[in-house]
Amino acid sequence: MGGERIGAGDWAIAAGVAVILLVTGLSEERSAAAFDVLGHVLLVAGGLVLAVRRRAPVAVLAVTGLCAVGYQAASFDVPVVAFLFAVYAAVRAGHRTATVVASVAMLAALPVAALVSGLHDTGEAFARARGALELAWLIAAAAAGEALRQAERRADEAERTREETARRRADEERLRIARELHDSLTHQISIIKVQAEVAVHVARKRGEQVPAALLAIQEAGREATRELRATLEALRDDDTAPPRGLDHLAELVERARAIGLDTTLTIEGRRPDVPAAVDRTVYRIVQESLTNVARHADATTATVRIDCRPDALAIRVDDDGRAAPDATPSPGHGLLGMRQRVTALGGRLHAGPRDGGGFTVRAELPVEQTS
Repeated sequence: MGGERIGAGDWAIAAGVAVILLVTGLSEERSAAAFDVLGHVLLVAGGLVLAVRRRAPVAVLAVTGLCAVGYQAASFDVPVVAFLFAVYAAVRAGHRTATVVASVAMLAALPVAALVSGLHDTGEAFARARGALELAWLIAAAAAGEALRQAERRADEAERTREETARRRADEERLRIARELHDSLTHQISIIKVQAEVAVHVARKRGEQVPAALLAIQEAGREATRELRATLEALRDDDTAPPRGLDHLAELVERARAIGLDTTLTIEGRRPDVPAAVDRTVYRIVQESLTNVARHADATTATVRIDCRPDALAIRVDDDGRAAPDATPSPGHGLLGMRQRVTALGGRLHAGPRDGGGFTVRAELPVEQTS
């Protein structure tokens, strides 16, 4: 509660109570006027201190109580409205023991204050104290504060329960996806990897030249195994660290060269502090682009260019394949996946044939706006 900001509403309530107390004090007739100034000050102070009731409820409870006893002793027979507000605020904040102690003290102090003000009849002093602080008002204020506190606590608990349930369901879904990926992909990839390694081993044992395509299959199997393992670990552990990023683009270029595609990589500009999601997406765009070149473009060369700007990363992958300038690119899963990744990060993607032949993939990913 100590960190709550004092708002305009708090000041409005405090000022309103202060005005009510002051007007009530000014409107009544009193025989003694020696302490008028002090009484007026206590009436106003008891109201204005309510502005900080949410930040310091116990302190406000004590101050309003002392002000009420003070102006009663100064012969101001004014209801202790500010103290009731303070009781409500203290109970709402959970300070029930302090509220009970302060209330009991007020019940005892108000008759004494009435006697100090000049009353000589004890019965009349108790009657004035009872009129200033009706017990029913006190109970009602405390009950209202307690009811609201309990309602807020139940609302907070319900919110925490919903968040915990959502997190648990998300964890369960990640584990389910991890199990399905493991069951459906790991076995097939392992078979491809083992068969490729066996074929390479047999060819070398016979003294035959190992085809470049077979070596590429072997390396792709190893890389797929590593990536699948990293993906499964991320799903199981909710690890946000990207398994591949800008630092691994050279590996993609080397693998493309291994299958006979003359590929170059150029990174220009000062590399900014790249968020993990952007780093991972750059790698995936280049990976998918080179994969499409190798599979569909019938190209001999490819260029990968990364422009590092202060606010964005620009990626461009060109090839000299057979794509004609007027051809419409087929929206396969690879291009669709790239577009979804880029859009999710607030970036732009263009993929299509370029003038003079060949195919171009251009993407721009914002850096500062992405977390």
